[in-house]
Amino acid sequence: MSAMTVAAVQMDVRLGDVAGNAERALAWLERAACLGAELIVLPEAALSGYCFASRDEAAPHALAQDAEPLPRFAARCAELGVTGVLGFLEAAPGGRVYNSACIAMPSGEVATYRKTHLPTLGVDRFLSKGDRLPVFDAPWGSLGCLICYDVRFPEPARVLALKGADVLAVPTNWPEGAESTPDFVLRARARENRVFVVAADRVGVERGRRFIGRSQIVDATGRVLAEAGGEEETILTAQIDPAEARRKRIVIEPGEWEQDSVGDRRPELYGLLEATDHA
Repeated sequence: MSAMTVAAVQMDVRLGDVAGNAERALAWLERAACLGAELIVLPEAALSGYCFASRDEAAPHALAQDAEPLPRFAARCAELGVTGVLGFLEAAPGGRVYNSACIAMPSGEVATYRKTHLPTLGVDRFLSKGDRLPVFDAPWGSLGCLICYDVRFPEPARVLALKGADVLAVPTNWPEGAESTPDFVLRARARENRVFVVAADRVGVERGRRFIGRSQIVDATGRVLAEAGGEEETILTAQIDPAEARRKRIVIEPGEWEQDSVGDRRPELYGLLEATDHA
């Protein structure tokens, strides 16, 4: 696999306007595809908005996996020949609601990732937690997905890397106060796992809460390839080679200075990570 173009869409979102947000998301998808992007990541909760005051308020804006506009988004990704990642609130059986991402492949195949770590913030206060960290096969390699707060924890990104992910798609809604994530966290996750990170944040103000933008594309060494500003709607693009993520061992001086932050792990020392409660 040679170099490919990836894109992060930084857009504003209108709370509760699923139809209008969907139209804007599709327009941004088209623009990113016209720039040659093969992977296009849009923000967390891009269809619904984020700052709901209760589960009851949010629930009418949650969608089943097969409810429009998700099939239309998937169909357009297939027509454009791109992999698209779109944040939405998912209405699931049993009355559960998840903060999810629709992953649409060029083949027409569609999958869903459910946010596994929920902060006390916005709509996440009222939602159910996902319980899987899947990796998805794309034409260009393997894709993992984390949503916003998930990336604050080193373990989910490490698990996805161990499962073979070349790229982590991160739909996100970073509010003011979350600046350390684009400042430090994304670069650390990329570097410690030797994976590419494509993080798409939103901009604008929702119920008095301002979102900081600063969407990023980070390479497998932790270097920021592209970063957006804090206010504008825009599309970030960068070229990456997914095969670089499969070369975990870094050889600076053969036999003298080599490092592998994946292969040199000591799992036998990490038993505490399996504990469910650390008092």
